[in-house]
Amino acid sequence: MQNKGLIRVFALIFGLVCLYQLSFTYLTNKTEDEAKAYAVAQAPTDADAQDRIERTYLDSIGANPIFAGITYNDAKEKELNKGLDLKGGINVILQISIRDILGGLSNNSTDPAFIAALDATDEAQKDSQNTYFEDFVTEFEKQGGQLASPDIFANVVLEDKVNTGMSNSEVATVLEGEIKETIGSAFETLRNRIDKFGVTQPNIQSLGDNGRILVELPGAKDIDRVRGLLEKTAQLEFYTTHYAGEALNYLVGANETLRTLVAASEKKEAAVAQDSTLDDNVSDLLKDVDEEEEEQDFGPLFKIFSPNQQAVQFSQVPTVGFAAVKDTATINSYLRNPAVIKQRPASLRYAKFAWGVPEEGADIVGLYALESNRQGAPYMDGDVVNDSRQQFTQTQQPSVGLDFEGQGVNQWAKLTREVAQKGNAIAIALDGNVYSAATARQEIKGGSTEISGNFTVASAQDLATVLNAGKLPASAKIIQAEEIGPSLGQEAINSGILSFLIALSLVLIWMVFYYGKAGGFADIALVVNIIFIFGVLAGLGAVLTLPGIAGIVLTIGMSVDANVLIFERIKEEIRKGKSQKDAIKDGFNNALSSILDANITTFLTALILFLFGTGPVQGFATTLMIGIATSLFCAIFITRLFIDGYGKNGKSLEFATSMTKNLFVNNNVDFLGKRKIAYAISGVLIVGGLAALLTGGLDAGIDFVGGRTYTVRFDQPMNAQEVEDALVADFGSADVKTFGADNQLKITTKYRIDETGTDIDAQVEQQLFTSLTPFLPSGMSYAAFAKSTDDKQVGKMEYYMVGPTIADDIKKGALFAVIGSLIVVFLYILLRFRRWQFSLGAVAAVFHDVLLVLGVFAIFKNIMPFDMEVDQNFIAAILTVIGYSLNDTVVVFDRIREYIKEHGSTRGFGKLINQALNSTLSRTLNTSVTTLIVLLAIFFLGAPSIRGLMFALIVGVIVGTYSSLFIATPVMFDTVQKKGLKEEKEEEEVEA
Repeated sequence: MQNKGLIRVFALIFGLVCLYQLSFTYLTNKTEDEAKAYAVAQAPTDADAQDRIERTYLDSIGANPIFAGITYNDAKEKELNKGLDLKGGINVILQISIRDILGGLSNNSTDPAFIAALDATDEAQKDSQNTYFEDFVTEFEKQGGQLASPDIFANVVLEDKVNTGMSNSEVATVLEGEIKETIGSAFETLRNRIDKFGVTQPNIQSLGDNGRILVELPGAKDIDRVRGLLEKTAQLEFYTTHYAGEALNYLVGANETLRTLVAASEKKEAAVAQDSTLDDNVSDLLKDVDEEEEEQDFGPLFKIFSPNQQAVQFSQVPTVGFAAVKDTATINSYLRNPAVIKQRPASLRYAKFAWGVPEEGADIVGLYALESNRQGAPYMDGDVVNDSRQQFTQTQQPSVGLDFEGQGVNQWAKLTREVAQKGNAIAIALDGNVYSAATARQEIKGGSTEISGNFTVASAQDLATVLNAGKLPASAKIIQAEEIGPSLGQEAINSGILSFLIALSLVLIWMVFYYGKAGGFADIALVVNIIFIFGVLAGLGAVLTLPGIAGIVLTIGMSVDANVLIFERIKEEIRKGKSQKDAIKDGFNNALSSILDANITTFLTALILFLFGTGPVQGFATTLMIGIATSLFCAIFITRLFIDGYGKNGKSLEFATSMTKNLFVNNNVDFLGKRKIAYAISGVLIVGGLAALLTGGLDAGIDFVGGRTYTVRFDQPMNAQEVEDALVADFGSADVKTFGADNQLKITTKYRIDETGTDIDAQVEQQLFTSLTPFLPSGMSYAAFAKSTDDKQVGKMEYYMVGPTIADDIKKGALFAVIGSLIVVFLYILLRFRRWQFSLGAVAAVFHDVLLVLGVFAIFKNIMPFDMEVDQNFIAAILTVIGYSLNDTVVVFDRIREYIKEHGSTRGFGKLINQALNSTLSRTLNTSVTTLIVLLAIFFLGAPSIRGLMFALIVGVIVGTYSSLFIATPVMFDTVQKKGLKEEKEEEEVEA
């Protein structure tokens, strides 16, 4: 090996750089452990206080040097990032409403063609790979309208950009630019909110052109706060209120109208659905009427709505009445009923009814009647607010202070003057909810006020944050969410470290057992390789996830493959009678081609996985790619340095032990002669798997079908079927499985999955808690069930939600990834071996392996005592199986190519193939054994969330080893035409 000194220096410098990068992680962990210990000592039994004390402690010492001038803040920025599954936190994909953006650009047009196109686009997006805007343009063209109509986009909003003489395509170009600009504005607004929230190492990315934004906040514990921070549009509005007594009189009449409608539906229930004057909810009124309350005849509205008794006596109070949060949607539908709206008096014609905000832990909200005009505009909006901050009222209750600017100062003075004269109230609403409604005794000058209400210090701080960051230009809904509690993350770290150490130890022992002292040198290179991997991850700012740890551990198994290839070739050269020095030199040189081909194919599949995957799947692909690159360097150069250094003084180096010296020597297995038997076995297995796939299918995870999944831990072993039966009664659909330990369940449901928003998620989770109450510890509150803490042992541990629209996109992306991987690999092998028969054999083996893995999952999905859902992690496993299978196959093909060149004739081609398979058998089995050792270690000792991934890889390694011997090469042999092969060989000889 040339330039040993240069390689030695480079390896030393690279190793020191990696250790330097990892030192920041060590310093950060050490400081945070000290902060946690200090917090526990200060508040031994109060988890919330511990969190506050820990944050305060870290903030106070953040700028102080902790080692060699490095501060905690510096180290925190450069530490190895841990993903949600290791640290806990929240990961969401927000969908910025393109419909809202288009509505705003159209000045809230009510043009029938425009509205019809938007509605059709909403439907089309459920099964479309186009952006929302692309589908909107298509649907609008079907309506035959003109985008440049004065009633649509030729308006005051776009007066300088759109005129009535423009074509639809010209207007579409303008709109596309406006949408991108608005999404960019939303992105910056969210970034400002997140930066002020105080979470370390936040990650926010814009995903494509469809208004999707990824937000990842590792370590965030107060999940509800985060969700509110992200989804609040921050549309701040100031209204005057109608007198509650006046509104209440109207509601009394509305109740009587609804009573009449219910009576009519009792007599003509079949006709209700056809009566276009009724709201859809009217047809369901009878279903919800309790017989006992119906006898008391409260009427549909007042059965679930309680009038404010003060409003009966004092008409001028602002609150009309009260209702439970769960009933507000039903009441809203009553108030939207055309027959009810028709009864409105002139004074309430344009009134807006809005709900307040419940107190923390309460379920009751107040109803307000807000004064508005025909367009529903408020008296003032939030654009006039210059600054907001968290402060306290005179009674020391948390509140939010507001300072106005410009015309806002005069508008506020005028508003307070009018309210002081009329005696009504000023309602301050945020995103449609009234936070406070207070009267004014006199005109207030100076341009300042405050929002008081049911605030905690944290919620007041959050509201001030979103107001200062600015309002979102369109509503944002969470369409995919993952929440992991910190205690579950710590358990994942512990299990990951344990599986990592055991897998590493087993591989190190195996290499020494099989290759003796040479195996020890390979072990040193392997340890160096691990330092390189973690160092590169830290240096690149990559995120380490649980699948990422699995990728690293898998790399341990696969990285020994290069050393195995080299050692086996050296042993072959020694058996030919060469000296140790020459055998080592030729062994490394002869193995290089196989090593490169095998690792490039695996790297290509990992690259495709990285491009098409998201979150933890990308983490798996990242570590796999880094591991492949560093493994190549360590096997080819680091191992060589140790071997050459040991033998330079004439020392004898054995590449086997007494027990393994003669293993797999002089093999003479007739693989091709057994190919028909192998075809028959594979055919039976594939047919059985396909039958299972066609009859029972796979257990599709919510990644591909949408839904909500909760990981819930109980204080005793649970019967999954018993819990499922209880949940089905309330949710309609539920799937419950034991997940890990027998006191932990994975609960999946599609209940209300078509509805999005924080309020919907909260209602579904509240219903889950209610349904699980009989199985939870006596007296456990909903807050304790839902809250994330470092030491949590019972309650909701993890939450994952995927909306139906994005689930369809994930499914199609996964399909493209698998197909793309096959195409890329086919082309690479064709390029390297220049014969389509080799590519065909390799792809046939890959299809064989994928079908068998799918078949195993279809057959055993309800048998295995662990989760076998087909999700993004499963696709990662499939692509890894593809890479591994090709790794084996390419090594065999490379040896066949070598034999063809060496013998220079096609006579006895079958014999050459058998020789190639036998000569590589030791490497094939050795690599498979080491890989299986590490996979089994993770499978049995790793976290439950990746057990299905590991099982798929275990099956894949077994069938991949089998297919490289009995499928790939035999298929290639059966399709090769001897004449064609001979002609290609003669061309090669002429070129030489």
